[in-house]
Amino acid sequence: MSAVVVYVHGLWLSGAEAVLLRRRLERALEVETRAFAYSSVGVDVSGNAWALRSYLAKIPAPRLHLVAHSLGGLVVLRMFELIASEAPVLADGLPPGRVVLMGSPVRGSEAARRFARWPGGRRMLGRTAGGVLLAPAERHWPSARELGVIAGDHAMGMGRLLGRMPNPSDGTVQVTETTLPGATQQLRLHVSHSGMVFSAEVARQVATFLRDGRFTEMSA
Repeated sequence: MSAVVVYVHGLWLSGAEAVLLRRRLERALEVETRAFAYSSVGVDVSGNAWALRSYLAKIPAPRLHLVAHSLGGLVVLRMFELIASEAPVLADGLPPGRVVLMGSPVRGSEAARRFARWPGGRRMLGRTAGGVLLAPAERHWPSARELGVIAGDHAMGMGRLLGRMPNPSDGTVQVTETTLPGATQQLRLHVSHSGMVFSAEVARQVATFLRDGRFTEMSA
């Protein structure tokens, strides 16, 4: 086994939605892929971050990469924040590898704030999203691992039901909400929020970053 890629899903999902993405990464990189499932509603972000760390610590692999979509990126980010606060001068104790966040609203989410104002909206968002998305935030990447950030600007999807976004978006998350200081590279693609996990171009770019530590120019 050359490496393992762990996928971390978004709000209300299970990881099953990323079967096609995982298969494409397996073919492109000759790696094993796994999906980390967590409770995006019933557990807060720190609880899920600790669970992710425990899950990763049990994977015997020479290299370990992380790919997260949407809220999953906040769980990954929180895990590395907790590790950094625990031992800021030490390595994270995991095998070496790279990280890609896809459509993750690391600076908070206007769509989530609007949804929370609907009757029952805050309850539906649950503890993970409700704890990290409702207030604008200034976060930075706290790890020495190379990080690639992908944002979409094809404004299609359920998020549009909440009203027009003031900035370019993937239909749910604004491009500006994905910006994370400290990232190695940030890439903007013409994909929608849910469409990211099905896009061949996104899969190609993720594979390239995990392999080389850089995205490439878009294919024709």
